Amino acid sequence: MTQPPALPSRTGPDDGAALAFPAGPPAAPPDAPPRPRTLEELEAHLRFAAAAGGLGLWELDVETMELTSSEVCREHFGLSAEQPLSSRAVAAAVHPDDMPRVRAAFEQSIAQRQEYAMDHRIRRLDGQVRWIKVRARVHGGTAGHSLRIAGTVQDVTDQTLAERRTQALLQLDDSFRSLDDPADMAYAAARLLGEMLAVGRAGYGDIDETNTVTIYRDWTDLGMSTAAGRHHLPHYGHFYQDLLRGDIVVVNDISTDPRTSGHTSALKAVQAGALVNLPLIEDGRLVAMLFLNHPGPRTWSADELALIRSVAHRTRMAVQRRTAERQLRALADTLESKVEQRTRELMAAEEALRQAQKMEAVGQLTGGIAHDFNNLLGGIMASLDLMRLRMSQGRQGDLGRCIETAHRSAKRAAALTHRLLAFSRRQTLAPSVVDLNLLVAGLLDLVERTVGPSIAVRFESMAGLWKVRADAGQIENSLLNLCINARDAMPGGGTLRISTAQHTVAPPGPGEPEPAGAAGLPPGDYVTLAVADTGAGMPPEVVERAFEPFFTTKPIGQGTGLGLSMVYGFAQQSGGSARIVSAPGQGTEITLCLPRHVAADGAEPQEDVVGAQASPPATAPGTDRPAPVLLLVEDEPAMRCTVAEFLRDRGWRVLEAEDGASALEALQGGLVPDLLLTDVGLPGGMNGRQVADAGRALHPRLPVLFITGYAEQAVIGERELDPGMGVLTKPFDLEVLAARVAAALGA
Repeated sequence: MTQPPALPSRTGPDDGAALAFPAGPPAAPPDAPPRPRTLEELEAHLRFAAAAGGLGLWELDVETMELTSSEVCREHFGLSAEQPLSSRAVAAAVHPDDMPRVRAAFEQSIAQRQEYAMDHRIRRLDGQVRWIKVRARVHGGTAGHSLRIAGTVQDVTDQTLAERRTQALLQLDDSFRSLDDPADMAYAAARLLGEMLAVGRAGYGDIDETNTVTIYRDWTDLGMSTAAGRHHLPHYGHFYQDLLRGDIVVVNDISTDPRTSGHTSALKAVQAGALVNLPLIEDGRLVAMLFLNHPGPRTWSADELALIRSVAHRTRMAVQRRTAERQLRALADTLESKVEQRTRELMAAEEALRQAQKMEAVGQLTGGIAHDFNNLLGGIMASLDLMRLRMSQGRQGDLGRCIETAHRSAKRAAALTHRLLAFSRRQTLAPSVVDLNLLVAGLLDLVERTVGPSIAVRFESMAGLWKVRADAGQIENSLLNLCINARDAMPGGGTLRISTAQHTVAPPGPGEPEPAGAAGLPPGDYVTLAVADTGAGMPPEVVERAFEPFFTTKPIGQGTGLGLSMVYGFAQQSGGSARIVSAPGQGTEITLCLPRHVAADGAEPQEDVVGAQASPPATAPGTDRPAPVLLLVEDEPAMRCTVAEFLRDRGWRVLEAEDGASALEALQGGLVPDLLLTDVGLPGGMNGRQVADAGRALHPRLPVLFITGYAEQAVIGERELDPGMGVLTKPFDLEVLAARVAAALGA
């Protein structure tokens, strides 16, 4: 390591000579080579550069603790050029708060022979606290050379304080953001100034019209007590006149300043030997002040006053902003209360409107039902009246025609109720595994006959189509309804296209909207059955209402308005959906979406046998085989008697029960029927499903056939039927009942 140049001794009188350049020999001719500088010249240049840059040079013999320093170095410690600076004096000047880290860094540098670098405070002989930057290197300690450390010292008070003040202001801004009470914000500003400027007291006070300042909270140090309370400013001097004009008041010594010299006793009572008061003016009136008090005389520097002004300005802006925010928040709370009240009023009005719309919808629904049922009941009642008249006249020949008319009207009424239940998603479904391609192919002849020769029917099937589990009969009804609607939309002929397809609805990614065209379907695999026509199409307002019950654009008497609503209800009840794509002049396409069905083991199951036809038991003459026993549970007497009589006529033995409790009592009493035939909705707190479960608990292989006009979701819709159970929907043909009973007994 290169040794630094020798410095004048700590007692040497010629320290200042380092600033004088030696004259040296006469200049050489221009073409002569440059003369090497002597060691003295180099040292002189170094001392001059160091002095010009404010760098004090020093060297310490670690073994003897003898310190050699330059004049600039001594000036940094508050000494004159002639005063000596010893290592002991340097150690005594280090600020007590910084001494531990200075000592640790110095000892580590000596022990490890590494560079010494430290910024710390010193307290000079004149009492000033300054910041110095010290940089040094260790050399020697070998080959008979003493261990020495040499380096530079520079006064960096201005830069350090500027950086600290900037950092303090940034921290003050951060604290303002986390505080909500203006009083807390004022205290944070006072504390920052008190700590940064090392004063005894700092605070913030409000001033009223009587020139009385109210201090709610202040920061104190140096043994000073709080000044919280009310203080009349004229009692402490004439400086309040400066405050009223908006001028900052700076008093270095209360005993010599003419504004306070006559009020020293009052100021000493509050421990104020020097003070700074900065007024805050609003709308031309003194409203508050930021104050600093020091227990003794003190000279306030321009930098300190600039910091006070900066803090006061920031505090004022932050307090005004927070006050405005609180006022705005209070206004917002009031506005929010008014908005909530208005919202409640609007919600009440909206609820009233929704109730009115609901009643209108109910009126439309009941009106449509009443219209169609009145027509159907009119035909039934007229036929029955005519039958009674003909029987009273003894004319039997017309009874068959009357019976047929009444039966036809009753079947139309049953179809109407089925469509209503389908729309409401309350119909009884008999799901099975269905191949839509095979189902449509089996109906093509019927569709072609229904739409007529002027319409070309095309079937576009997808190979390898997934299977669905749904009610095959309802799919057929839906398809026929859609084809009939398509036929009516093409009175002059056209093309009817039936197609099947499959697609997957993928779940949206994080933050992504629902995929377009998903029709509200949850993620999963779906099979679609679409019917498209080349007819006139529908405007948007018609498309929007097309699935509503009893909505129809056909003339009165040509449609009930329940066809599309039945399709939509069936799709929803089956876990799928239905959608319409149409535009005027571009035809219409209605798509039925049904969820894909896959067996539990992942393999496609075989298609279920649904609605299998079986002949009722034939009673062979002369046989001794007993007829099967049926337990019929039905709460409607007319229905129970009629069904029981019919079944007895077909050769079965029928036991009747009017409710679930009676049926359960018979089963627990030892009755072992061959078939339980029960309604779902029964009085007395026990429904048909509960009767069936209780019966199977006694007889595990007991066949069950439910008959119902309304499938309660908790009984049928939300539970899969167990093997050996079936459902027959009211109203039904008695021959269909006989076939289902025979099938259940033969299963």
